[in-house]
Amino acid sequence: MTNDRDEEGHTDLLWIYVPAVLIGCAALIITYQFVDPAPPSRIAIASGGPDGAYYAYAQRYRDILARDGVTLDVVQTEGSLQNIELLESPDADVHVAFVQGGTGRYATSDTLESLASLYYEPLWMFTRQGLALNRSDDIIGKRVFIGPPGSGTRALAIELLRDAGIDEQDVQISELDGAAAVEALREGSLDMMVLVASPDSELVHALLTSDGVTLLDHPRAEAYIRRHRFLTRLTLPEGAIDLAEDIPPANIELLATTANLVANEGLHPALVDLFLQAAEEVHGDGGLFEQPGAFPSPHFLVFPLSDEAERYFTSGMPFLRRNLPYWAATLIDRLIVMLLPLVAIIIPLTRIMPPLYKWRVRRRVYKWYKDLRRIEREIQEGLHDDDAQRCDAELDAIDAEVRKVKVPWSYAEELYQLRLHIRYVRDVLRRRTTPGGARGPDPRARVAEDGVLEDTT
Repeated sequence: MTNDRDEEGHTDLLWIYVPAVLIGCAALIITYQFVDPAPPSRIAIASGGPDGAYYAYAQRYRDILARDGVTLDVVQTEGSLQNIELLESPDADVHVAFVQGGTGRYATSDTLESLASLYYEPLWMFTRQGLALNRSDDIIGKRVFIGPPGSGTRALAIELLRDAGIDEQDVQISELDGAAAVEALREGSLDMMVLVASPDSELVHALLTSDGVTLLDHPRAEAYIRRHRFLTRLTLPEGAIDLAEDIPPANIELLATTANLVANEGLHPALVDLFLQAAEEVHGDGGLFEQPGAFPSPHFLVFPLSDEAERYFTSGMPFLRRNLPYWAATLIDRLIVMLLPLVAIIIPLTRIMPPLYKWRVRRRVYKWYKDLRRIEREIQEGLHDDDAQRCDAELDAIDAEVRKVKVPWSYAEELYQLRLHIRYVRDVLRRRTTPGGARGPDPRARVAEDGVLEDTT
């Protein structure tokens, strides 16, 4: 049984291909160290308060990501500053958040990146009806709501107050929550309410349609834009909220920043495409201030644009993601990273292994030709009786060794050719040592099973 396997070349195959397999496995293990782990199926996003636009948009993102099997946990917060804090905290397990433009300076590290800006966030200033605020210092001593601590609204409002020479201690800052502040403004127990929010915010809509509440125009919007480059001037057209009721009754100049989708370095690259795809679905149709297709955008950013987001905006959705389900696309992406180096090794190996196998098998046969040619050369140069006996003994020894050689059936012809050549040299020796010479092998002869020429007549 063992000899049959040897003659079929199994031993040579093992010696040649087992090392090749081991090399391939080693390459696979080394490559795996550089492959990103599989993207998580659950992730958290920091939004804002339950009555704000961030929270409402986060709910929509959650529903969109659920279609691809990703669970998005929505974490309620006080606003942008707390969102930045959560993104930077290694214990918070929050990797994505909505962040208001202009708040990037509150970050304490350089680990945050913007995925896109999403829409304009106007600075809304509402007052109780009849309150005259003609100059900036008219606000001194008034009861004002500027958002909760940790919100982007409060940070921006305090910064603009300081630009006008007003300290936050000069006003009475209300600590009511958003809904309670709206009721207080309607009732007159609150003088002013400042919000940085989308027009889709429930609070903004409630204030725009409330009796006894006035939306202020910002006459010095251009001056603030020159001072703060993250701000933009927007115009809310007359009747844009309600044509029938003529809300607002005139064009209103507003300051605005942009809402950003921000991630930390812990966000898996495969999820960037998912979030940007969700952003296109939610914000791509435009809004009261945005043209269709203007957002999500790689401009108006709080932090530098991430490399994955830049590729998305430059090249669009990757081919696999466009044509395959999310789980299949991410799996193939990871396999490609692993298989490309492996293929780069396997292709050369598949070219090298067959010739190496052939050389190893034929080497068993060809190694005898060196001695065979030496003996033939000695015969041609002339021999004494002792030399003839020595050559004959050497040929016997070679023939005996060759009979032990095992080669695969496909290489049997070369083995039998060697045995014929041994017989040929032996015949030459006999002709040289026999008086009168001798005729060569009979052409009608054949090779017998024991390797000698046998007369067939």
